Amino acid sequence: MLKGQIMMNIMKRLATAFAVAIALCLGAQAAFAQSATLKAVQDRGVLNCGANGQLAGFGMPDPQGNWTGFDVDFCRAIAAAIFNDPTKVKFVPLIAANRFTALQSGEVDVLSRNTTWTMERDTTLGIDFAAVNFYDGQGFMVRKALKVNSALELNDASVCVQQGTTTELNLADYFRQNHMSLKSVTFATIDEAIKAYDSSRCDSFTTDSSGLYASRLQLADPNANIVLPEIISKEPLSPAVRQGDDTWEDIVRWTHYAMVDAEELGVNQHNVDDMLKSDAPDIRRLLGVEGQFGVSLGLTKDWAYRIIKEVGNYGESFERNVGQGSPLKIARGLNALWTKGGLQYGLPIR
Repeated sequence: MLKGQIMMNIMKRLATAFAVAIALCLGAQAAFAQSATLKAVQDRGVLNCGANGQLAGFGMPDPQGNWTGFDVDFCRAIAAAIFNDPTKVKFVPLIAANRFTALQSGEVDVLSRNTTWTMERDTTLGIDFAAVNFYDGQGFMVRKALKVNSALELNDASVCVQQGTTTELNLADYFRQNHMSLKSVTFATIDEAIKAYDSSRCDSFTTDSSGLYASRLQLADPNANIVLPEIISKEPLSPAVRQGDDTWEDIVRWTHYAMVDAEELGVNQHNVDDMLKSDAPDIRRLLGVEGQFGVSLGLTKDWAYRIIKEVGNYGESFERNVGQGSPLKIARGLNALWTKGGLQYGLPIR
């Protein structure tokens, strides 16, 4: 009797273990099945990337049609992970008013332009934000001749702003909170707002701080304008994808984390081949020497190596596009690594 009971318990445990194994297998298969976007991109042979098109340092084509910028690099990194070719990207220029519609409709596979992650957008638009790749905040620019040293001195000032953005909402909140009178002048695109400010239609121009530095380069006399010290909002900028494709969201999210991890581990575009010989476990997992971490994304095990080899790590992209190696010369600030006082923290690949 006792022997029979023991055998029954063993059989139950084996059945449970088998069921768990089947569940894990089905879960893995489901994850791959969910990656409809990845399959569409692979079948198409090109990644459709929703970009800004008007923001120097972040996303903008030159007169020959060559796209460069921090957000552009991110889409090139995704293409490198998928195709081992960062040029397999079609950049679709989008303004604030049509960016979410383009993503929702499938016109673009990923939205990689200055877009703030907010609760309303995250919960009502059918999109998901993958990871904050740039911590920003809204500020103001004025002409030096106005002799204004603080945003709190802008009472009754006219302010050029792009409509349909969190920038427009923050502007109204800031003036109301500080009991100031506001004359907002709205424009459909940031380019129109900048030109209006440059032609003196407004006393001030407001957008994300990063955008102020980029926009100042487009003015007739950049040195005649200053960025005021106040930062009036939190603007966590993040690439976005459509809801319902978890594996695709993972690919976009881990592209960012791979670039951040690479910088922290000292792996860059120039030494990545030598780093393949490293004994450090973290580096070996990152570069696909050990483990099969890319497989769970539907990619090859050297997916992160491809990103770093073709595009570089997070710091390299930041510095050449918007940092000290660029005309914008934006300080790393909150976008420094967490080990250097910033907020950029790559999750572990293991």
